[in-house]
Amino acid sequence: MARKVDPERVAQKKAEIAAAAARLFATQGFEATSVAQVAQEVGISPGSVFYYYPDKAALFRAPFEADLPAAEDLIAGHANTCDPLAAILDILETLAADAAYPYAQGMLIESLRRMGHDPELIAASEAVSAVQRAGLIDLITRAAAAGQIDQGIDPEAAAGWLLTIVDACYLNAEPGRNPAPEVRRTALGYLKGPCA
Repeated sequence: MARKVDPERVAQKKAEIAAAAARLFATQGFEATSVAQVAQEVGISPGSVFYYYPDKAALFRAPFEADLPAAEDLIAGHANTCDPLAAILDILETLAADAAYPYAQGMLIESLRRMGHDPELIAASEAVSAVQRAGLIDLITRAAAAGQIDQGIDPEAAAGWLLTIVDACYLNAEPGRNPAPEVRRTALGYLKGPCA
C-alpha cells in the first residue's frame, strides 16, 4: 500500500528548507552555498532536499515564486475598496515591511546576480511586479478620480515610482527595522503633489 502524502506537511517542509536556504544564500552567496549545507541546517539529508526541489536554482527561486500568490492576494484584498488611497498605502507598507527581514538585502543582491543565469527567476520576478503594478495603477486611477490625490498624475508612471520606493527599502535595508512609515510619508507626498 502506497504511503499517503500530507500536502500540508510537504508545504511546511518546503517552506522550512527554503527559509534555511535563503539565510545561507543571503549570507554566503548562491555559489558558496551547497545543498549539503542547506540540508544540515534543516537536519535532513541532501537527497531529501532534492525530493522537494529539483535543483539548487529551484531552491533559490522558491521565495521569489512564493511572492506571486502573496502579491495576488494582497492586490485582490483591496480590489473592492471604497478608499483607494488607503489601499495604496496599505499595499506599499505591506511590501516594504519585508525589508525588515534580516536577510532581505542579501537575497536581493543574490537575486540580481542570478538574474542573468536563471530565466525562471526573471519570469517569477516579472510576474510579481506585473501583478503589483496593475493593482496600483487601478487604485491610483481610482484615487485620482475620487480627488484623493493629484488628478494630473500619470497612474502608470506613478505605480512604477511607488514600486521603486519599495525596492529602495530592500537596497537600504536595516535588519529588524520596518521602513513602512517612511514609505507611507514618501508615497503620500508624491501622490498628493506639490499643492498638497
